Amino acid sequence: MQLLIGDLLADAAKARPAGIAATIDDRSTTFGELDAGANRLANALRGAGVSPRDVVVWSSPPSFTLIEGFAATARLGAVFAPLNPSLKPDEVAGVIEYLDPRLVVADDAPREAARSLAVPTTAVDELVGASAPSSSATPVADVAFDDSSTHVIYLTSGTTGQPKGVEVSHRASWLRSFPGGSTFAAGLRGDGGILASFPLFHYGGWHYVLEAWHHRCAIHVCRRFDGEILVETADRWRPSAMYCIPAVWQRVLAALPEGSDSLSSVLHADTGTSAASRDLLDRLKSAMPQATRSVLYGSSEGGHHTTLFERQLDDHPGSVGRASPPGVIIVSAEGEILYHSPTVMNGYYRLPDVTAAAVRDGWYYTGDVGVMDDDGFVYITGRLREVIRTGGESVAPTEVEAALAGMPGLADVAIVGMPDPTWG
Repeated sequence: MQLLIGDLLADAAKARPAGIAATIDDRSTTFGELDAGANRLANALRGAGVSPRDVVVWSSPPSFTLIEGFAATARLGAVFAPLNPSLKPDEVAGVIEYLDPRLVVADDAPREAARSLAVPTTAVDELVGASAPSSSATPVADVAFDDSSTHVIYLTSGTTGQPKGVEVSHRASWLRSFPGGSTFAAGLRGDGGILASFPLFHYGGWHYVLEAWHHRCAIHVCRRFDGEILVETADRWRPSAMYCIPAVWQRVLAALPEGSDSLSSVLHADTGTSAASRDLLDRLKSAMPQATRSVLYGSSEGGHHTTLFERQLDDHPGSVGRASPPGVIIVSAEGEILYHSPTVMNGYYRLPDVTAAAVRDGWYYTGDVGVMDDDGFVYITGRLREVIRTGGESVAPTEVEAALAGMPGLADVAIVGMPDPTWG
């Protein structure tokens, strides 16, 4: 059996054609509508010359079309590369030059950057017009690829600030998000869907889209991730599960009116990616006594690495839990956390030397330093490489230093990380 991402949506559409698949603001779309839209977009992309293994850079704000585009490229065997729509023109140009895509789907600055590099481009509205309801919703045929093929590239920053494209296969994405191995590994309770506080140019955002498709429930997408918007979205759509990094949970709790029941539908309140304090976990329990809490640890390169479940929080404070199936974790003699799993990336796009340093004999060298006790519980104590983690994101000090250099009144600049109760 091939574990293909395009089939994952198709199966959900067969099981629940009229079920809500996604929401944005006060609008929703069904699995049947999303599936048909993905087929139309796949035919439109094929008409634009996109073939298996071609890279399609996509830059747009959150929309149902963006989600359809993710599935459409998967059905073509092409590679979806979501781009942060707020990147500056020089950053966009650097990413497009690095990825060398077959097509750029975007508006404004990304299209201008693509044209300057002689890369074919189309506006989102033009592509939607080519895939209007009158066009074919017939699934594409005669495409040759398998589940080991890359279906998505997530851009991440290295210690130098240069982009690295994390190539993830269909099979790895499927296994990362399937029930039992996913972040809601104990089983997703409730039918209200998942509210995920990650943008759709980030691995975390698409991970929760795939988890929702596996569970045949809705993914609730937000355009912004301030506390008020998240509380409003939870109040409107009544999700069963929410994952927020600690910094975002702080915003949510600060925006929650006293006595509000906006989060009363939430049965899973999970966190991780940066350090989750005991105080925050206690405040989550006070705000949502009906919800289980879990602390998670993972990466774009490997997916979901560990889980610390509700029942383990009191006995293992500060831990990020045990390795999640099907993964295995060991700690090297140097103290680096290594992860082995079929969910590990295919590699960094067009960076063979960097890939060889990060993945050796099937083990992903995370760059995180930690310890593991005799019961397999992992504790992260620091980073091996020069990178700052803030609000769940990796920031290269050299990139910040370059941005500040030359400002009036500065003779020199050096960036260091400091512990912060909100940002980690």
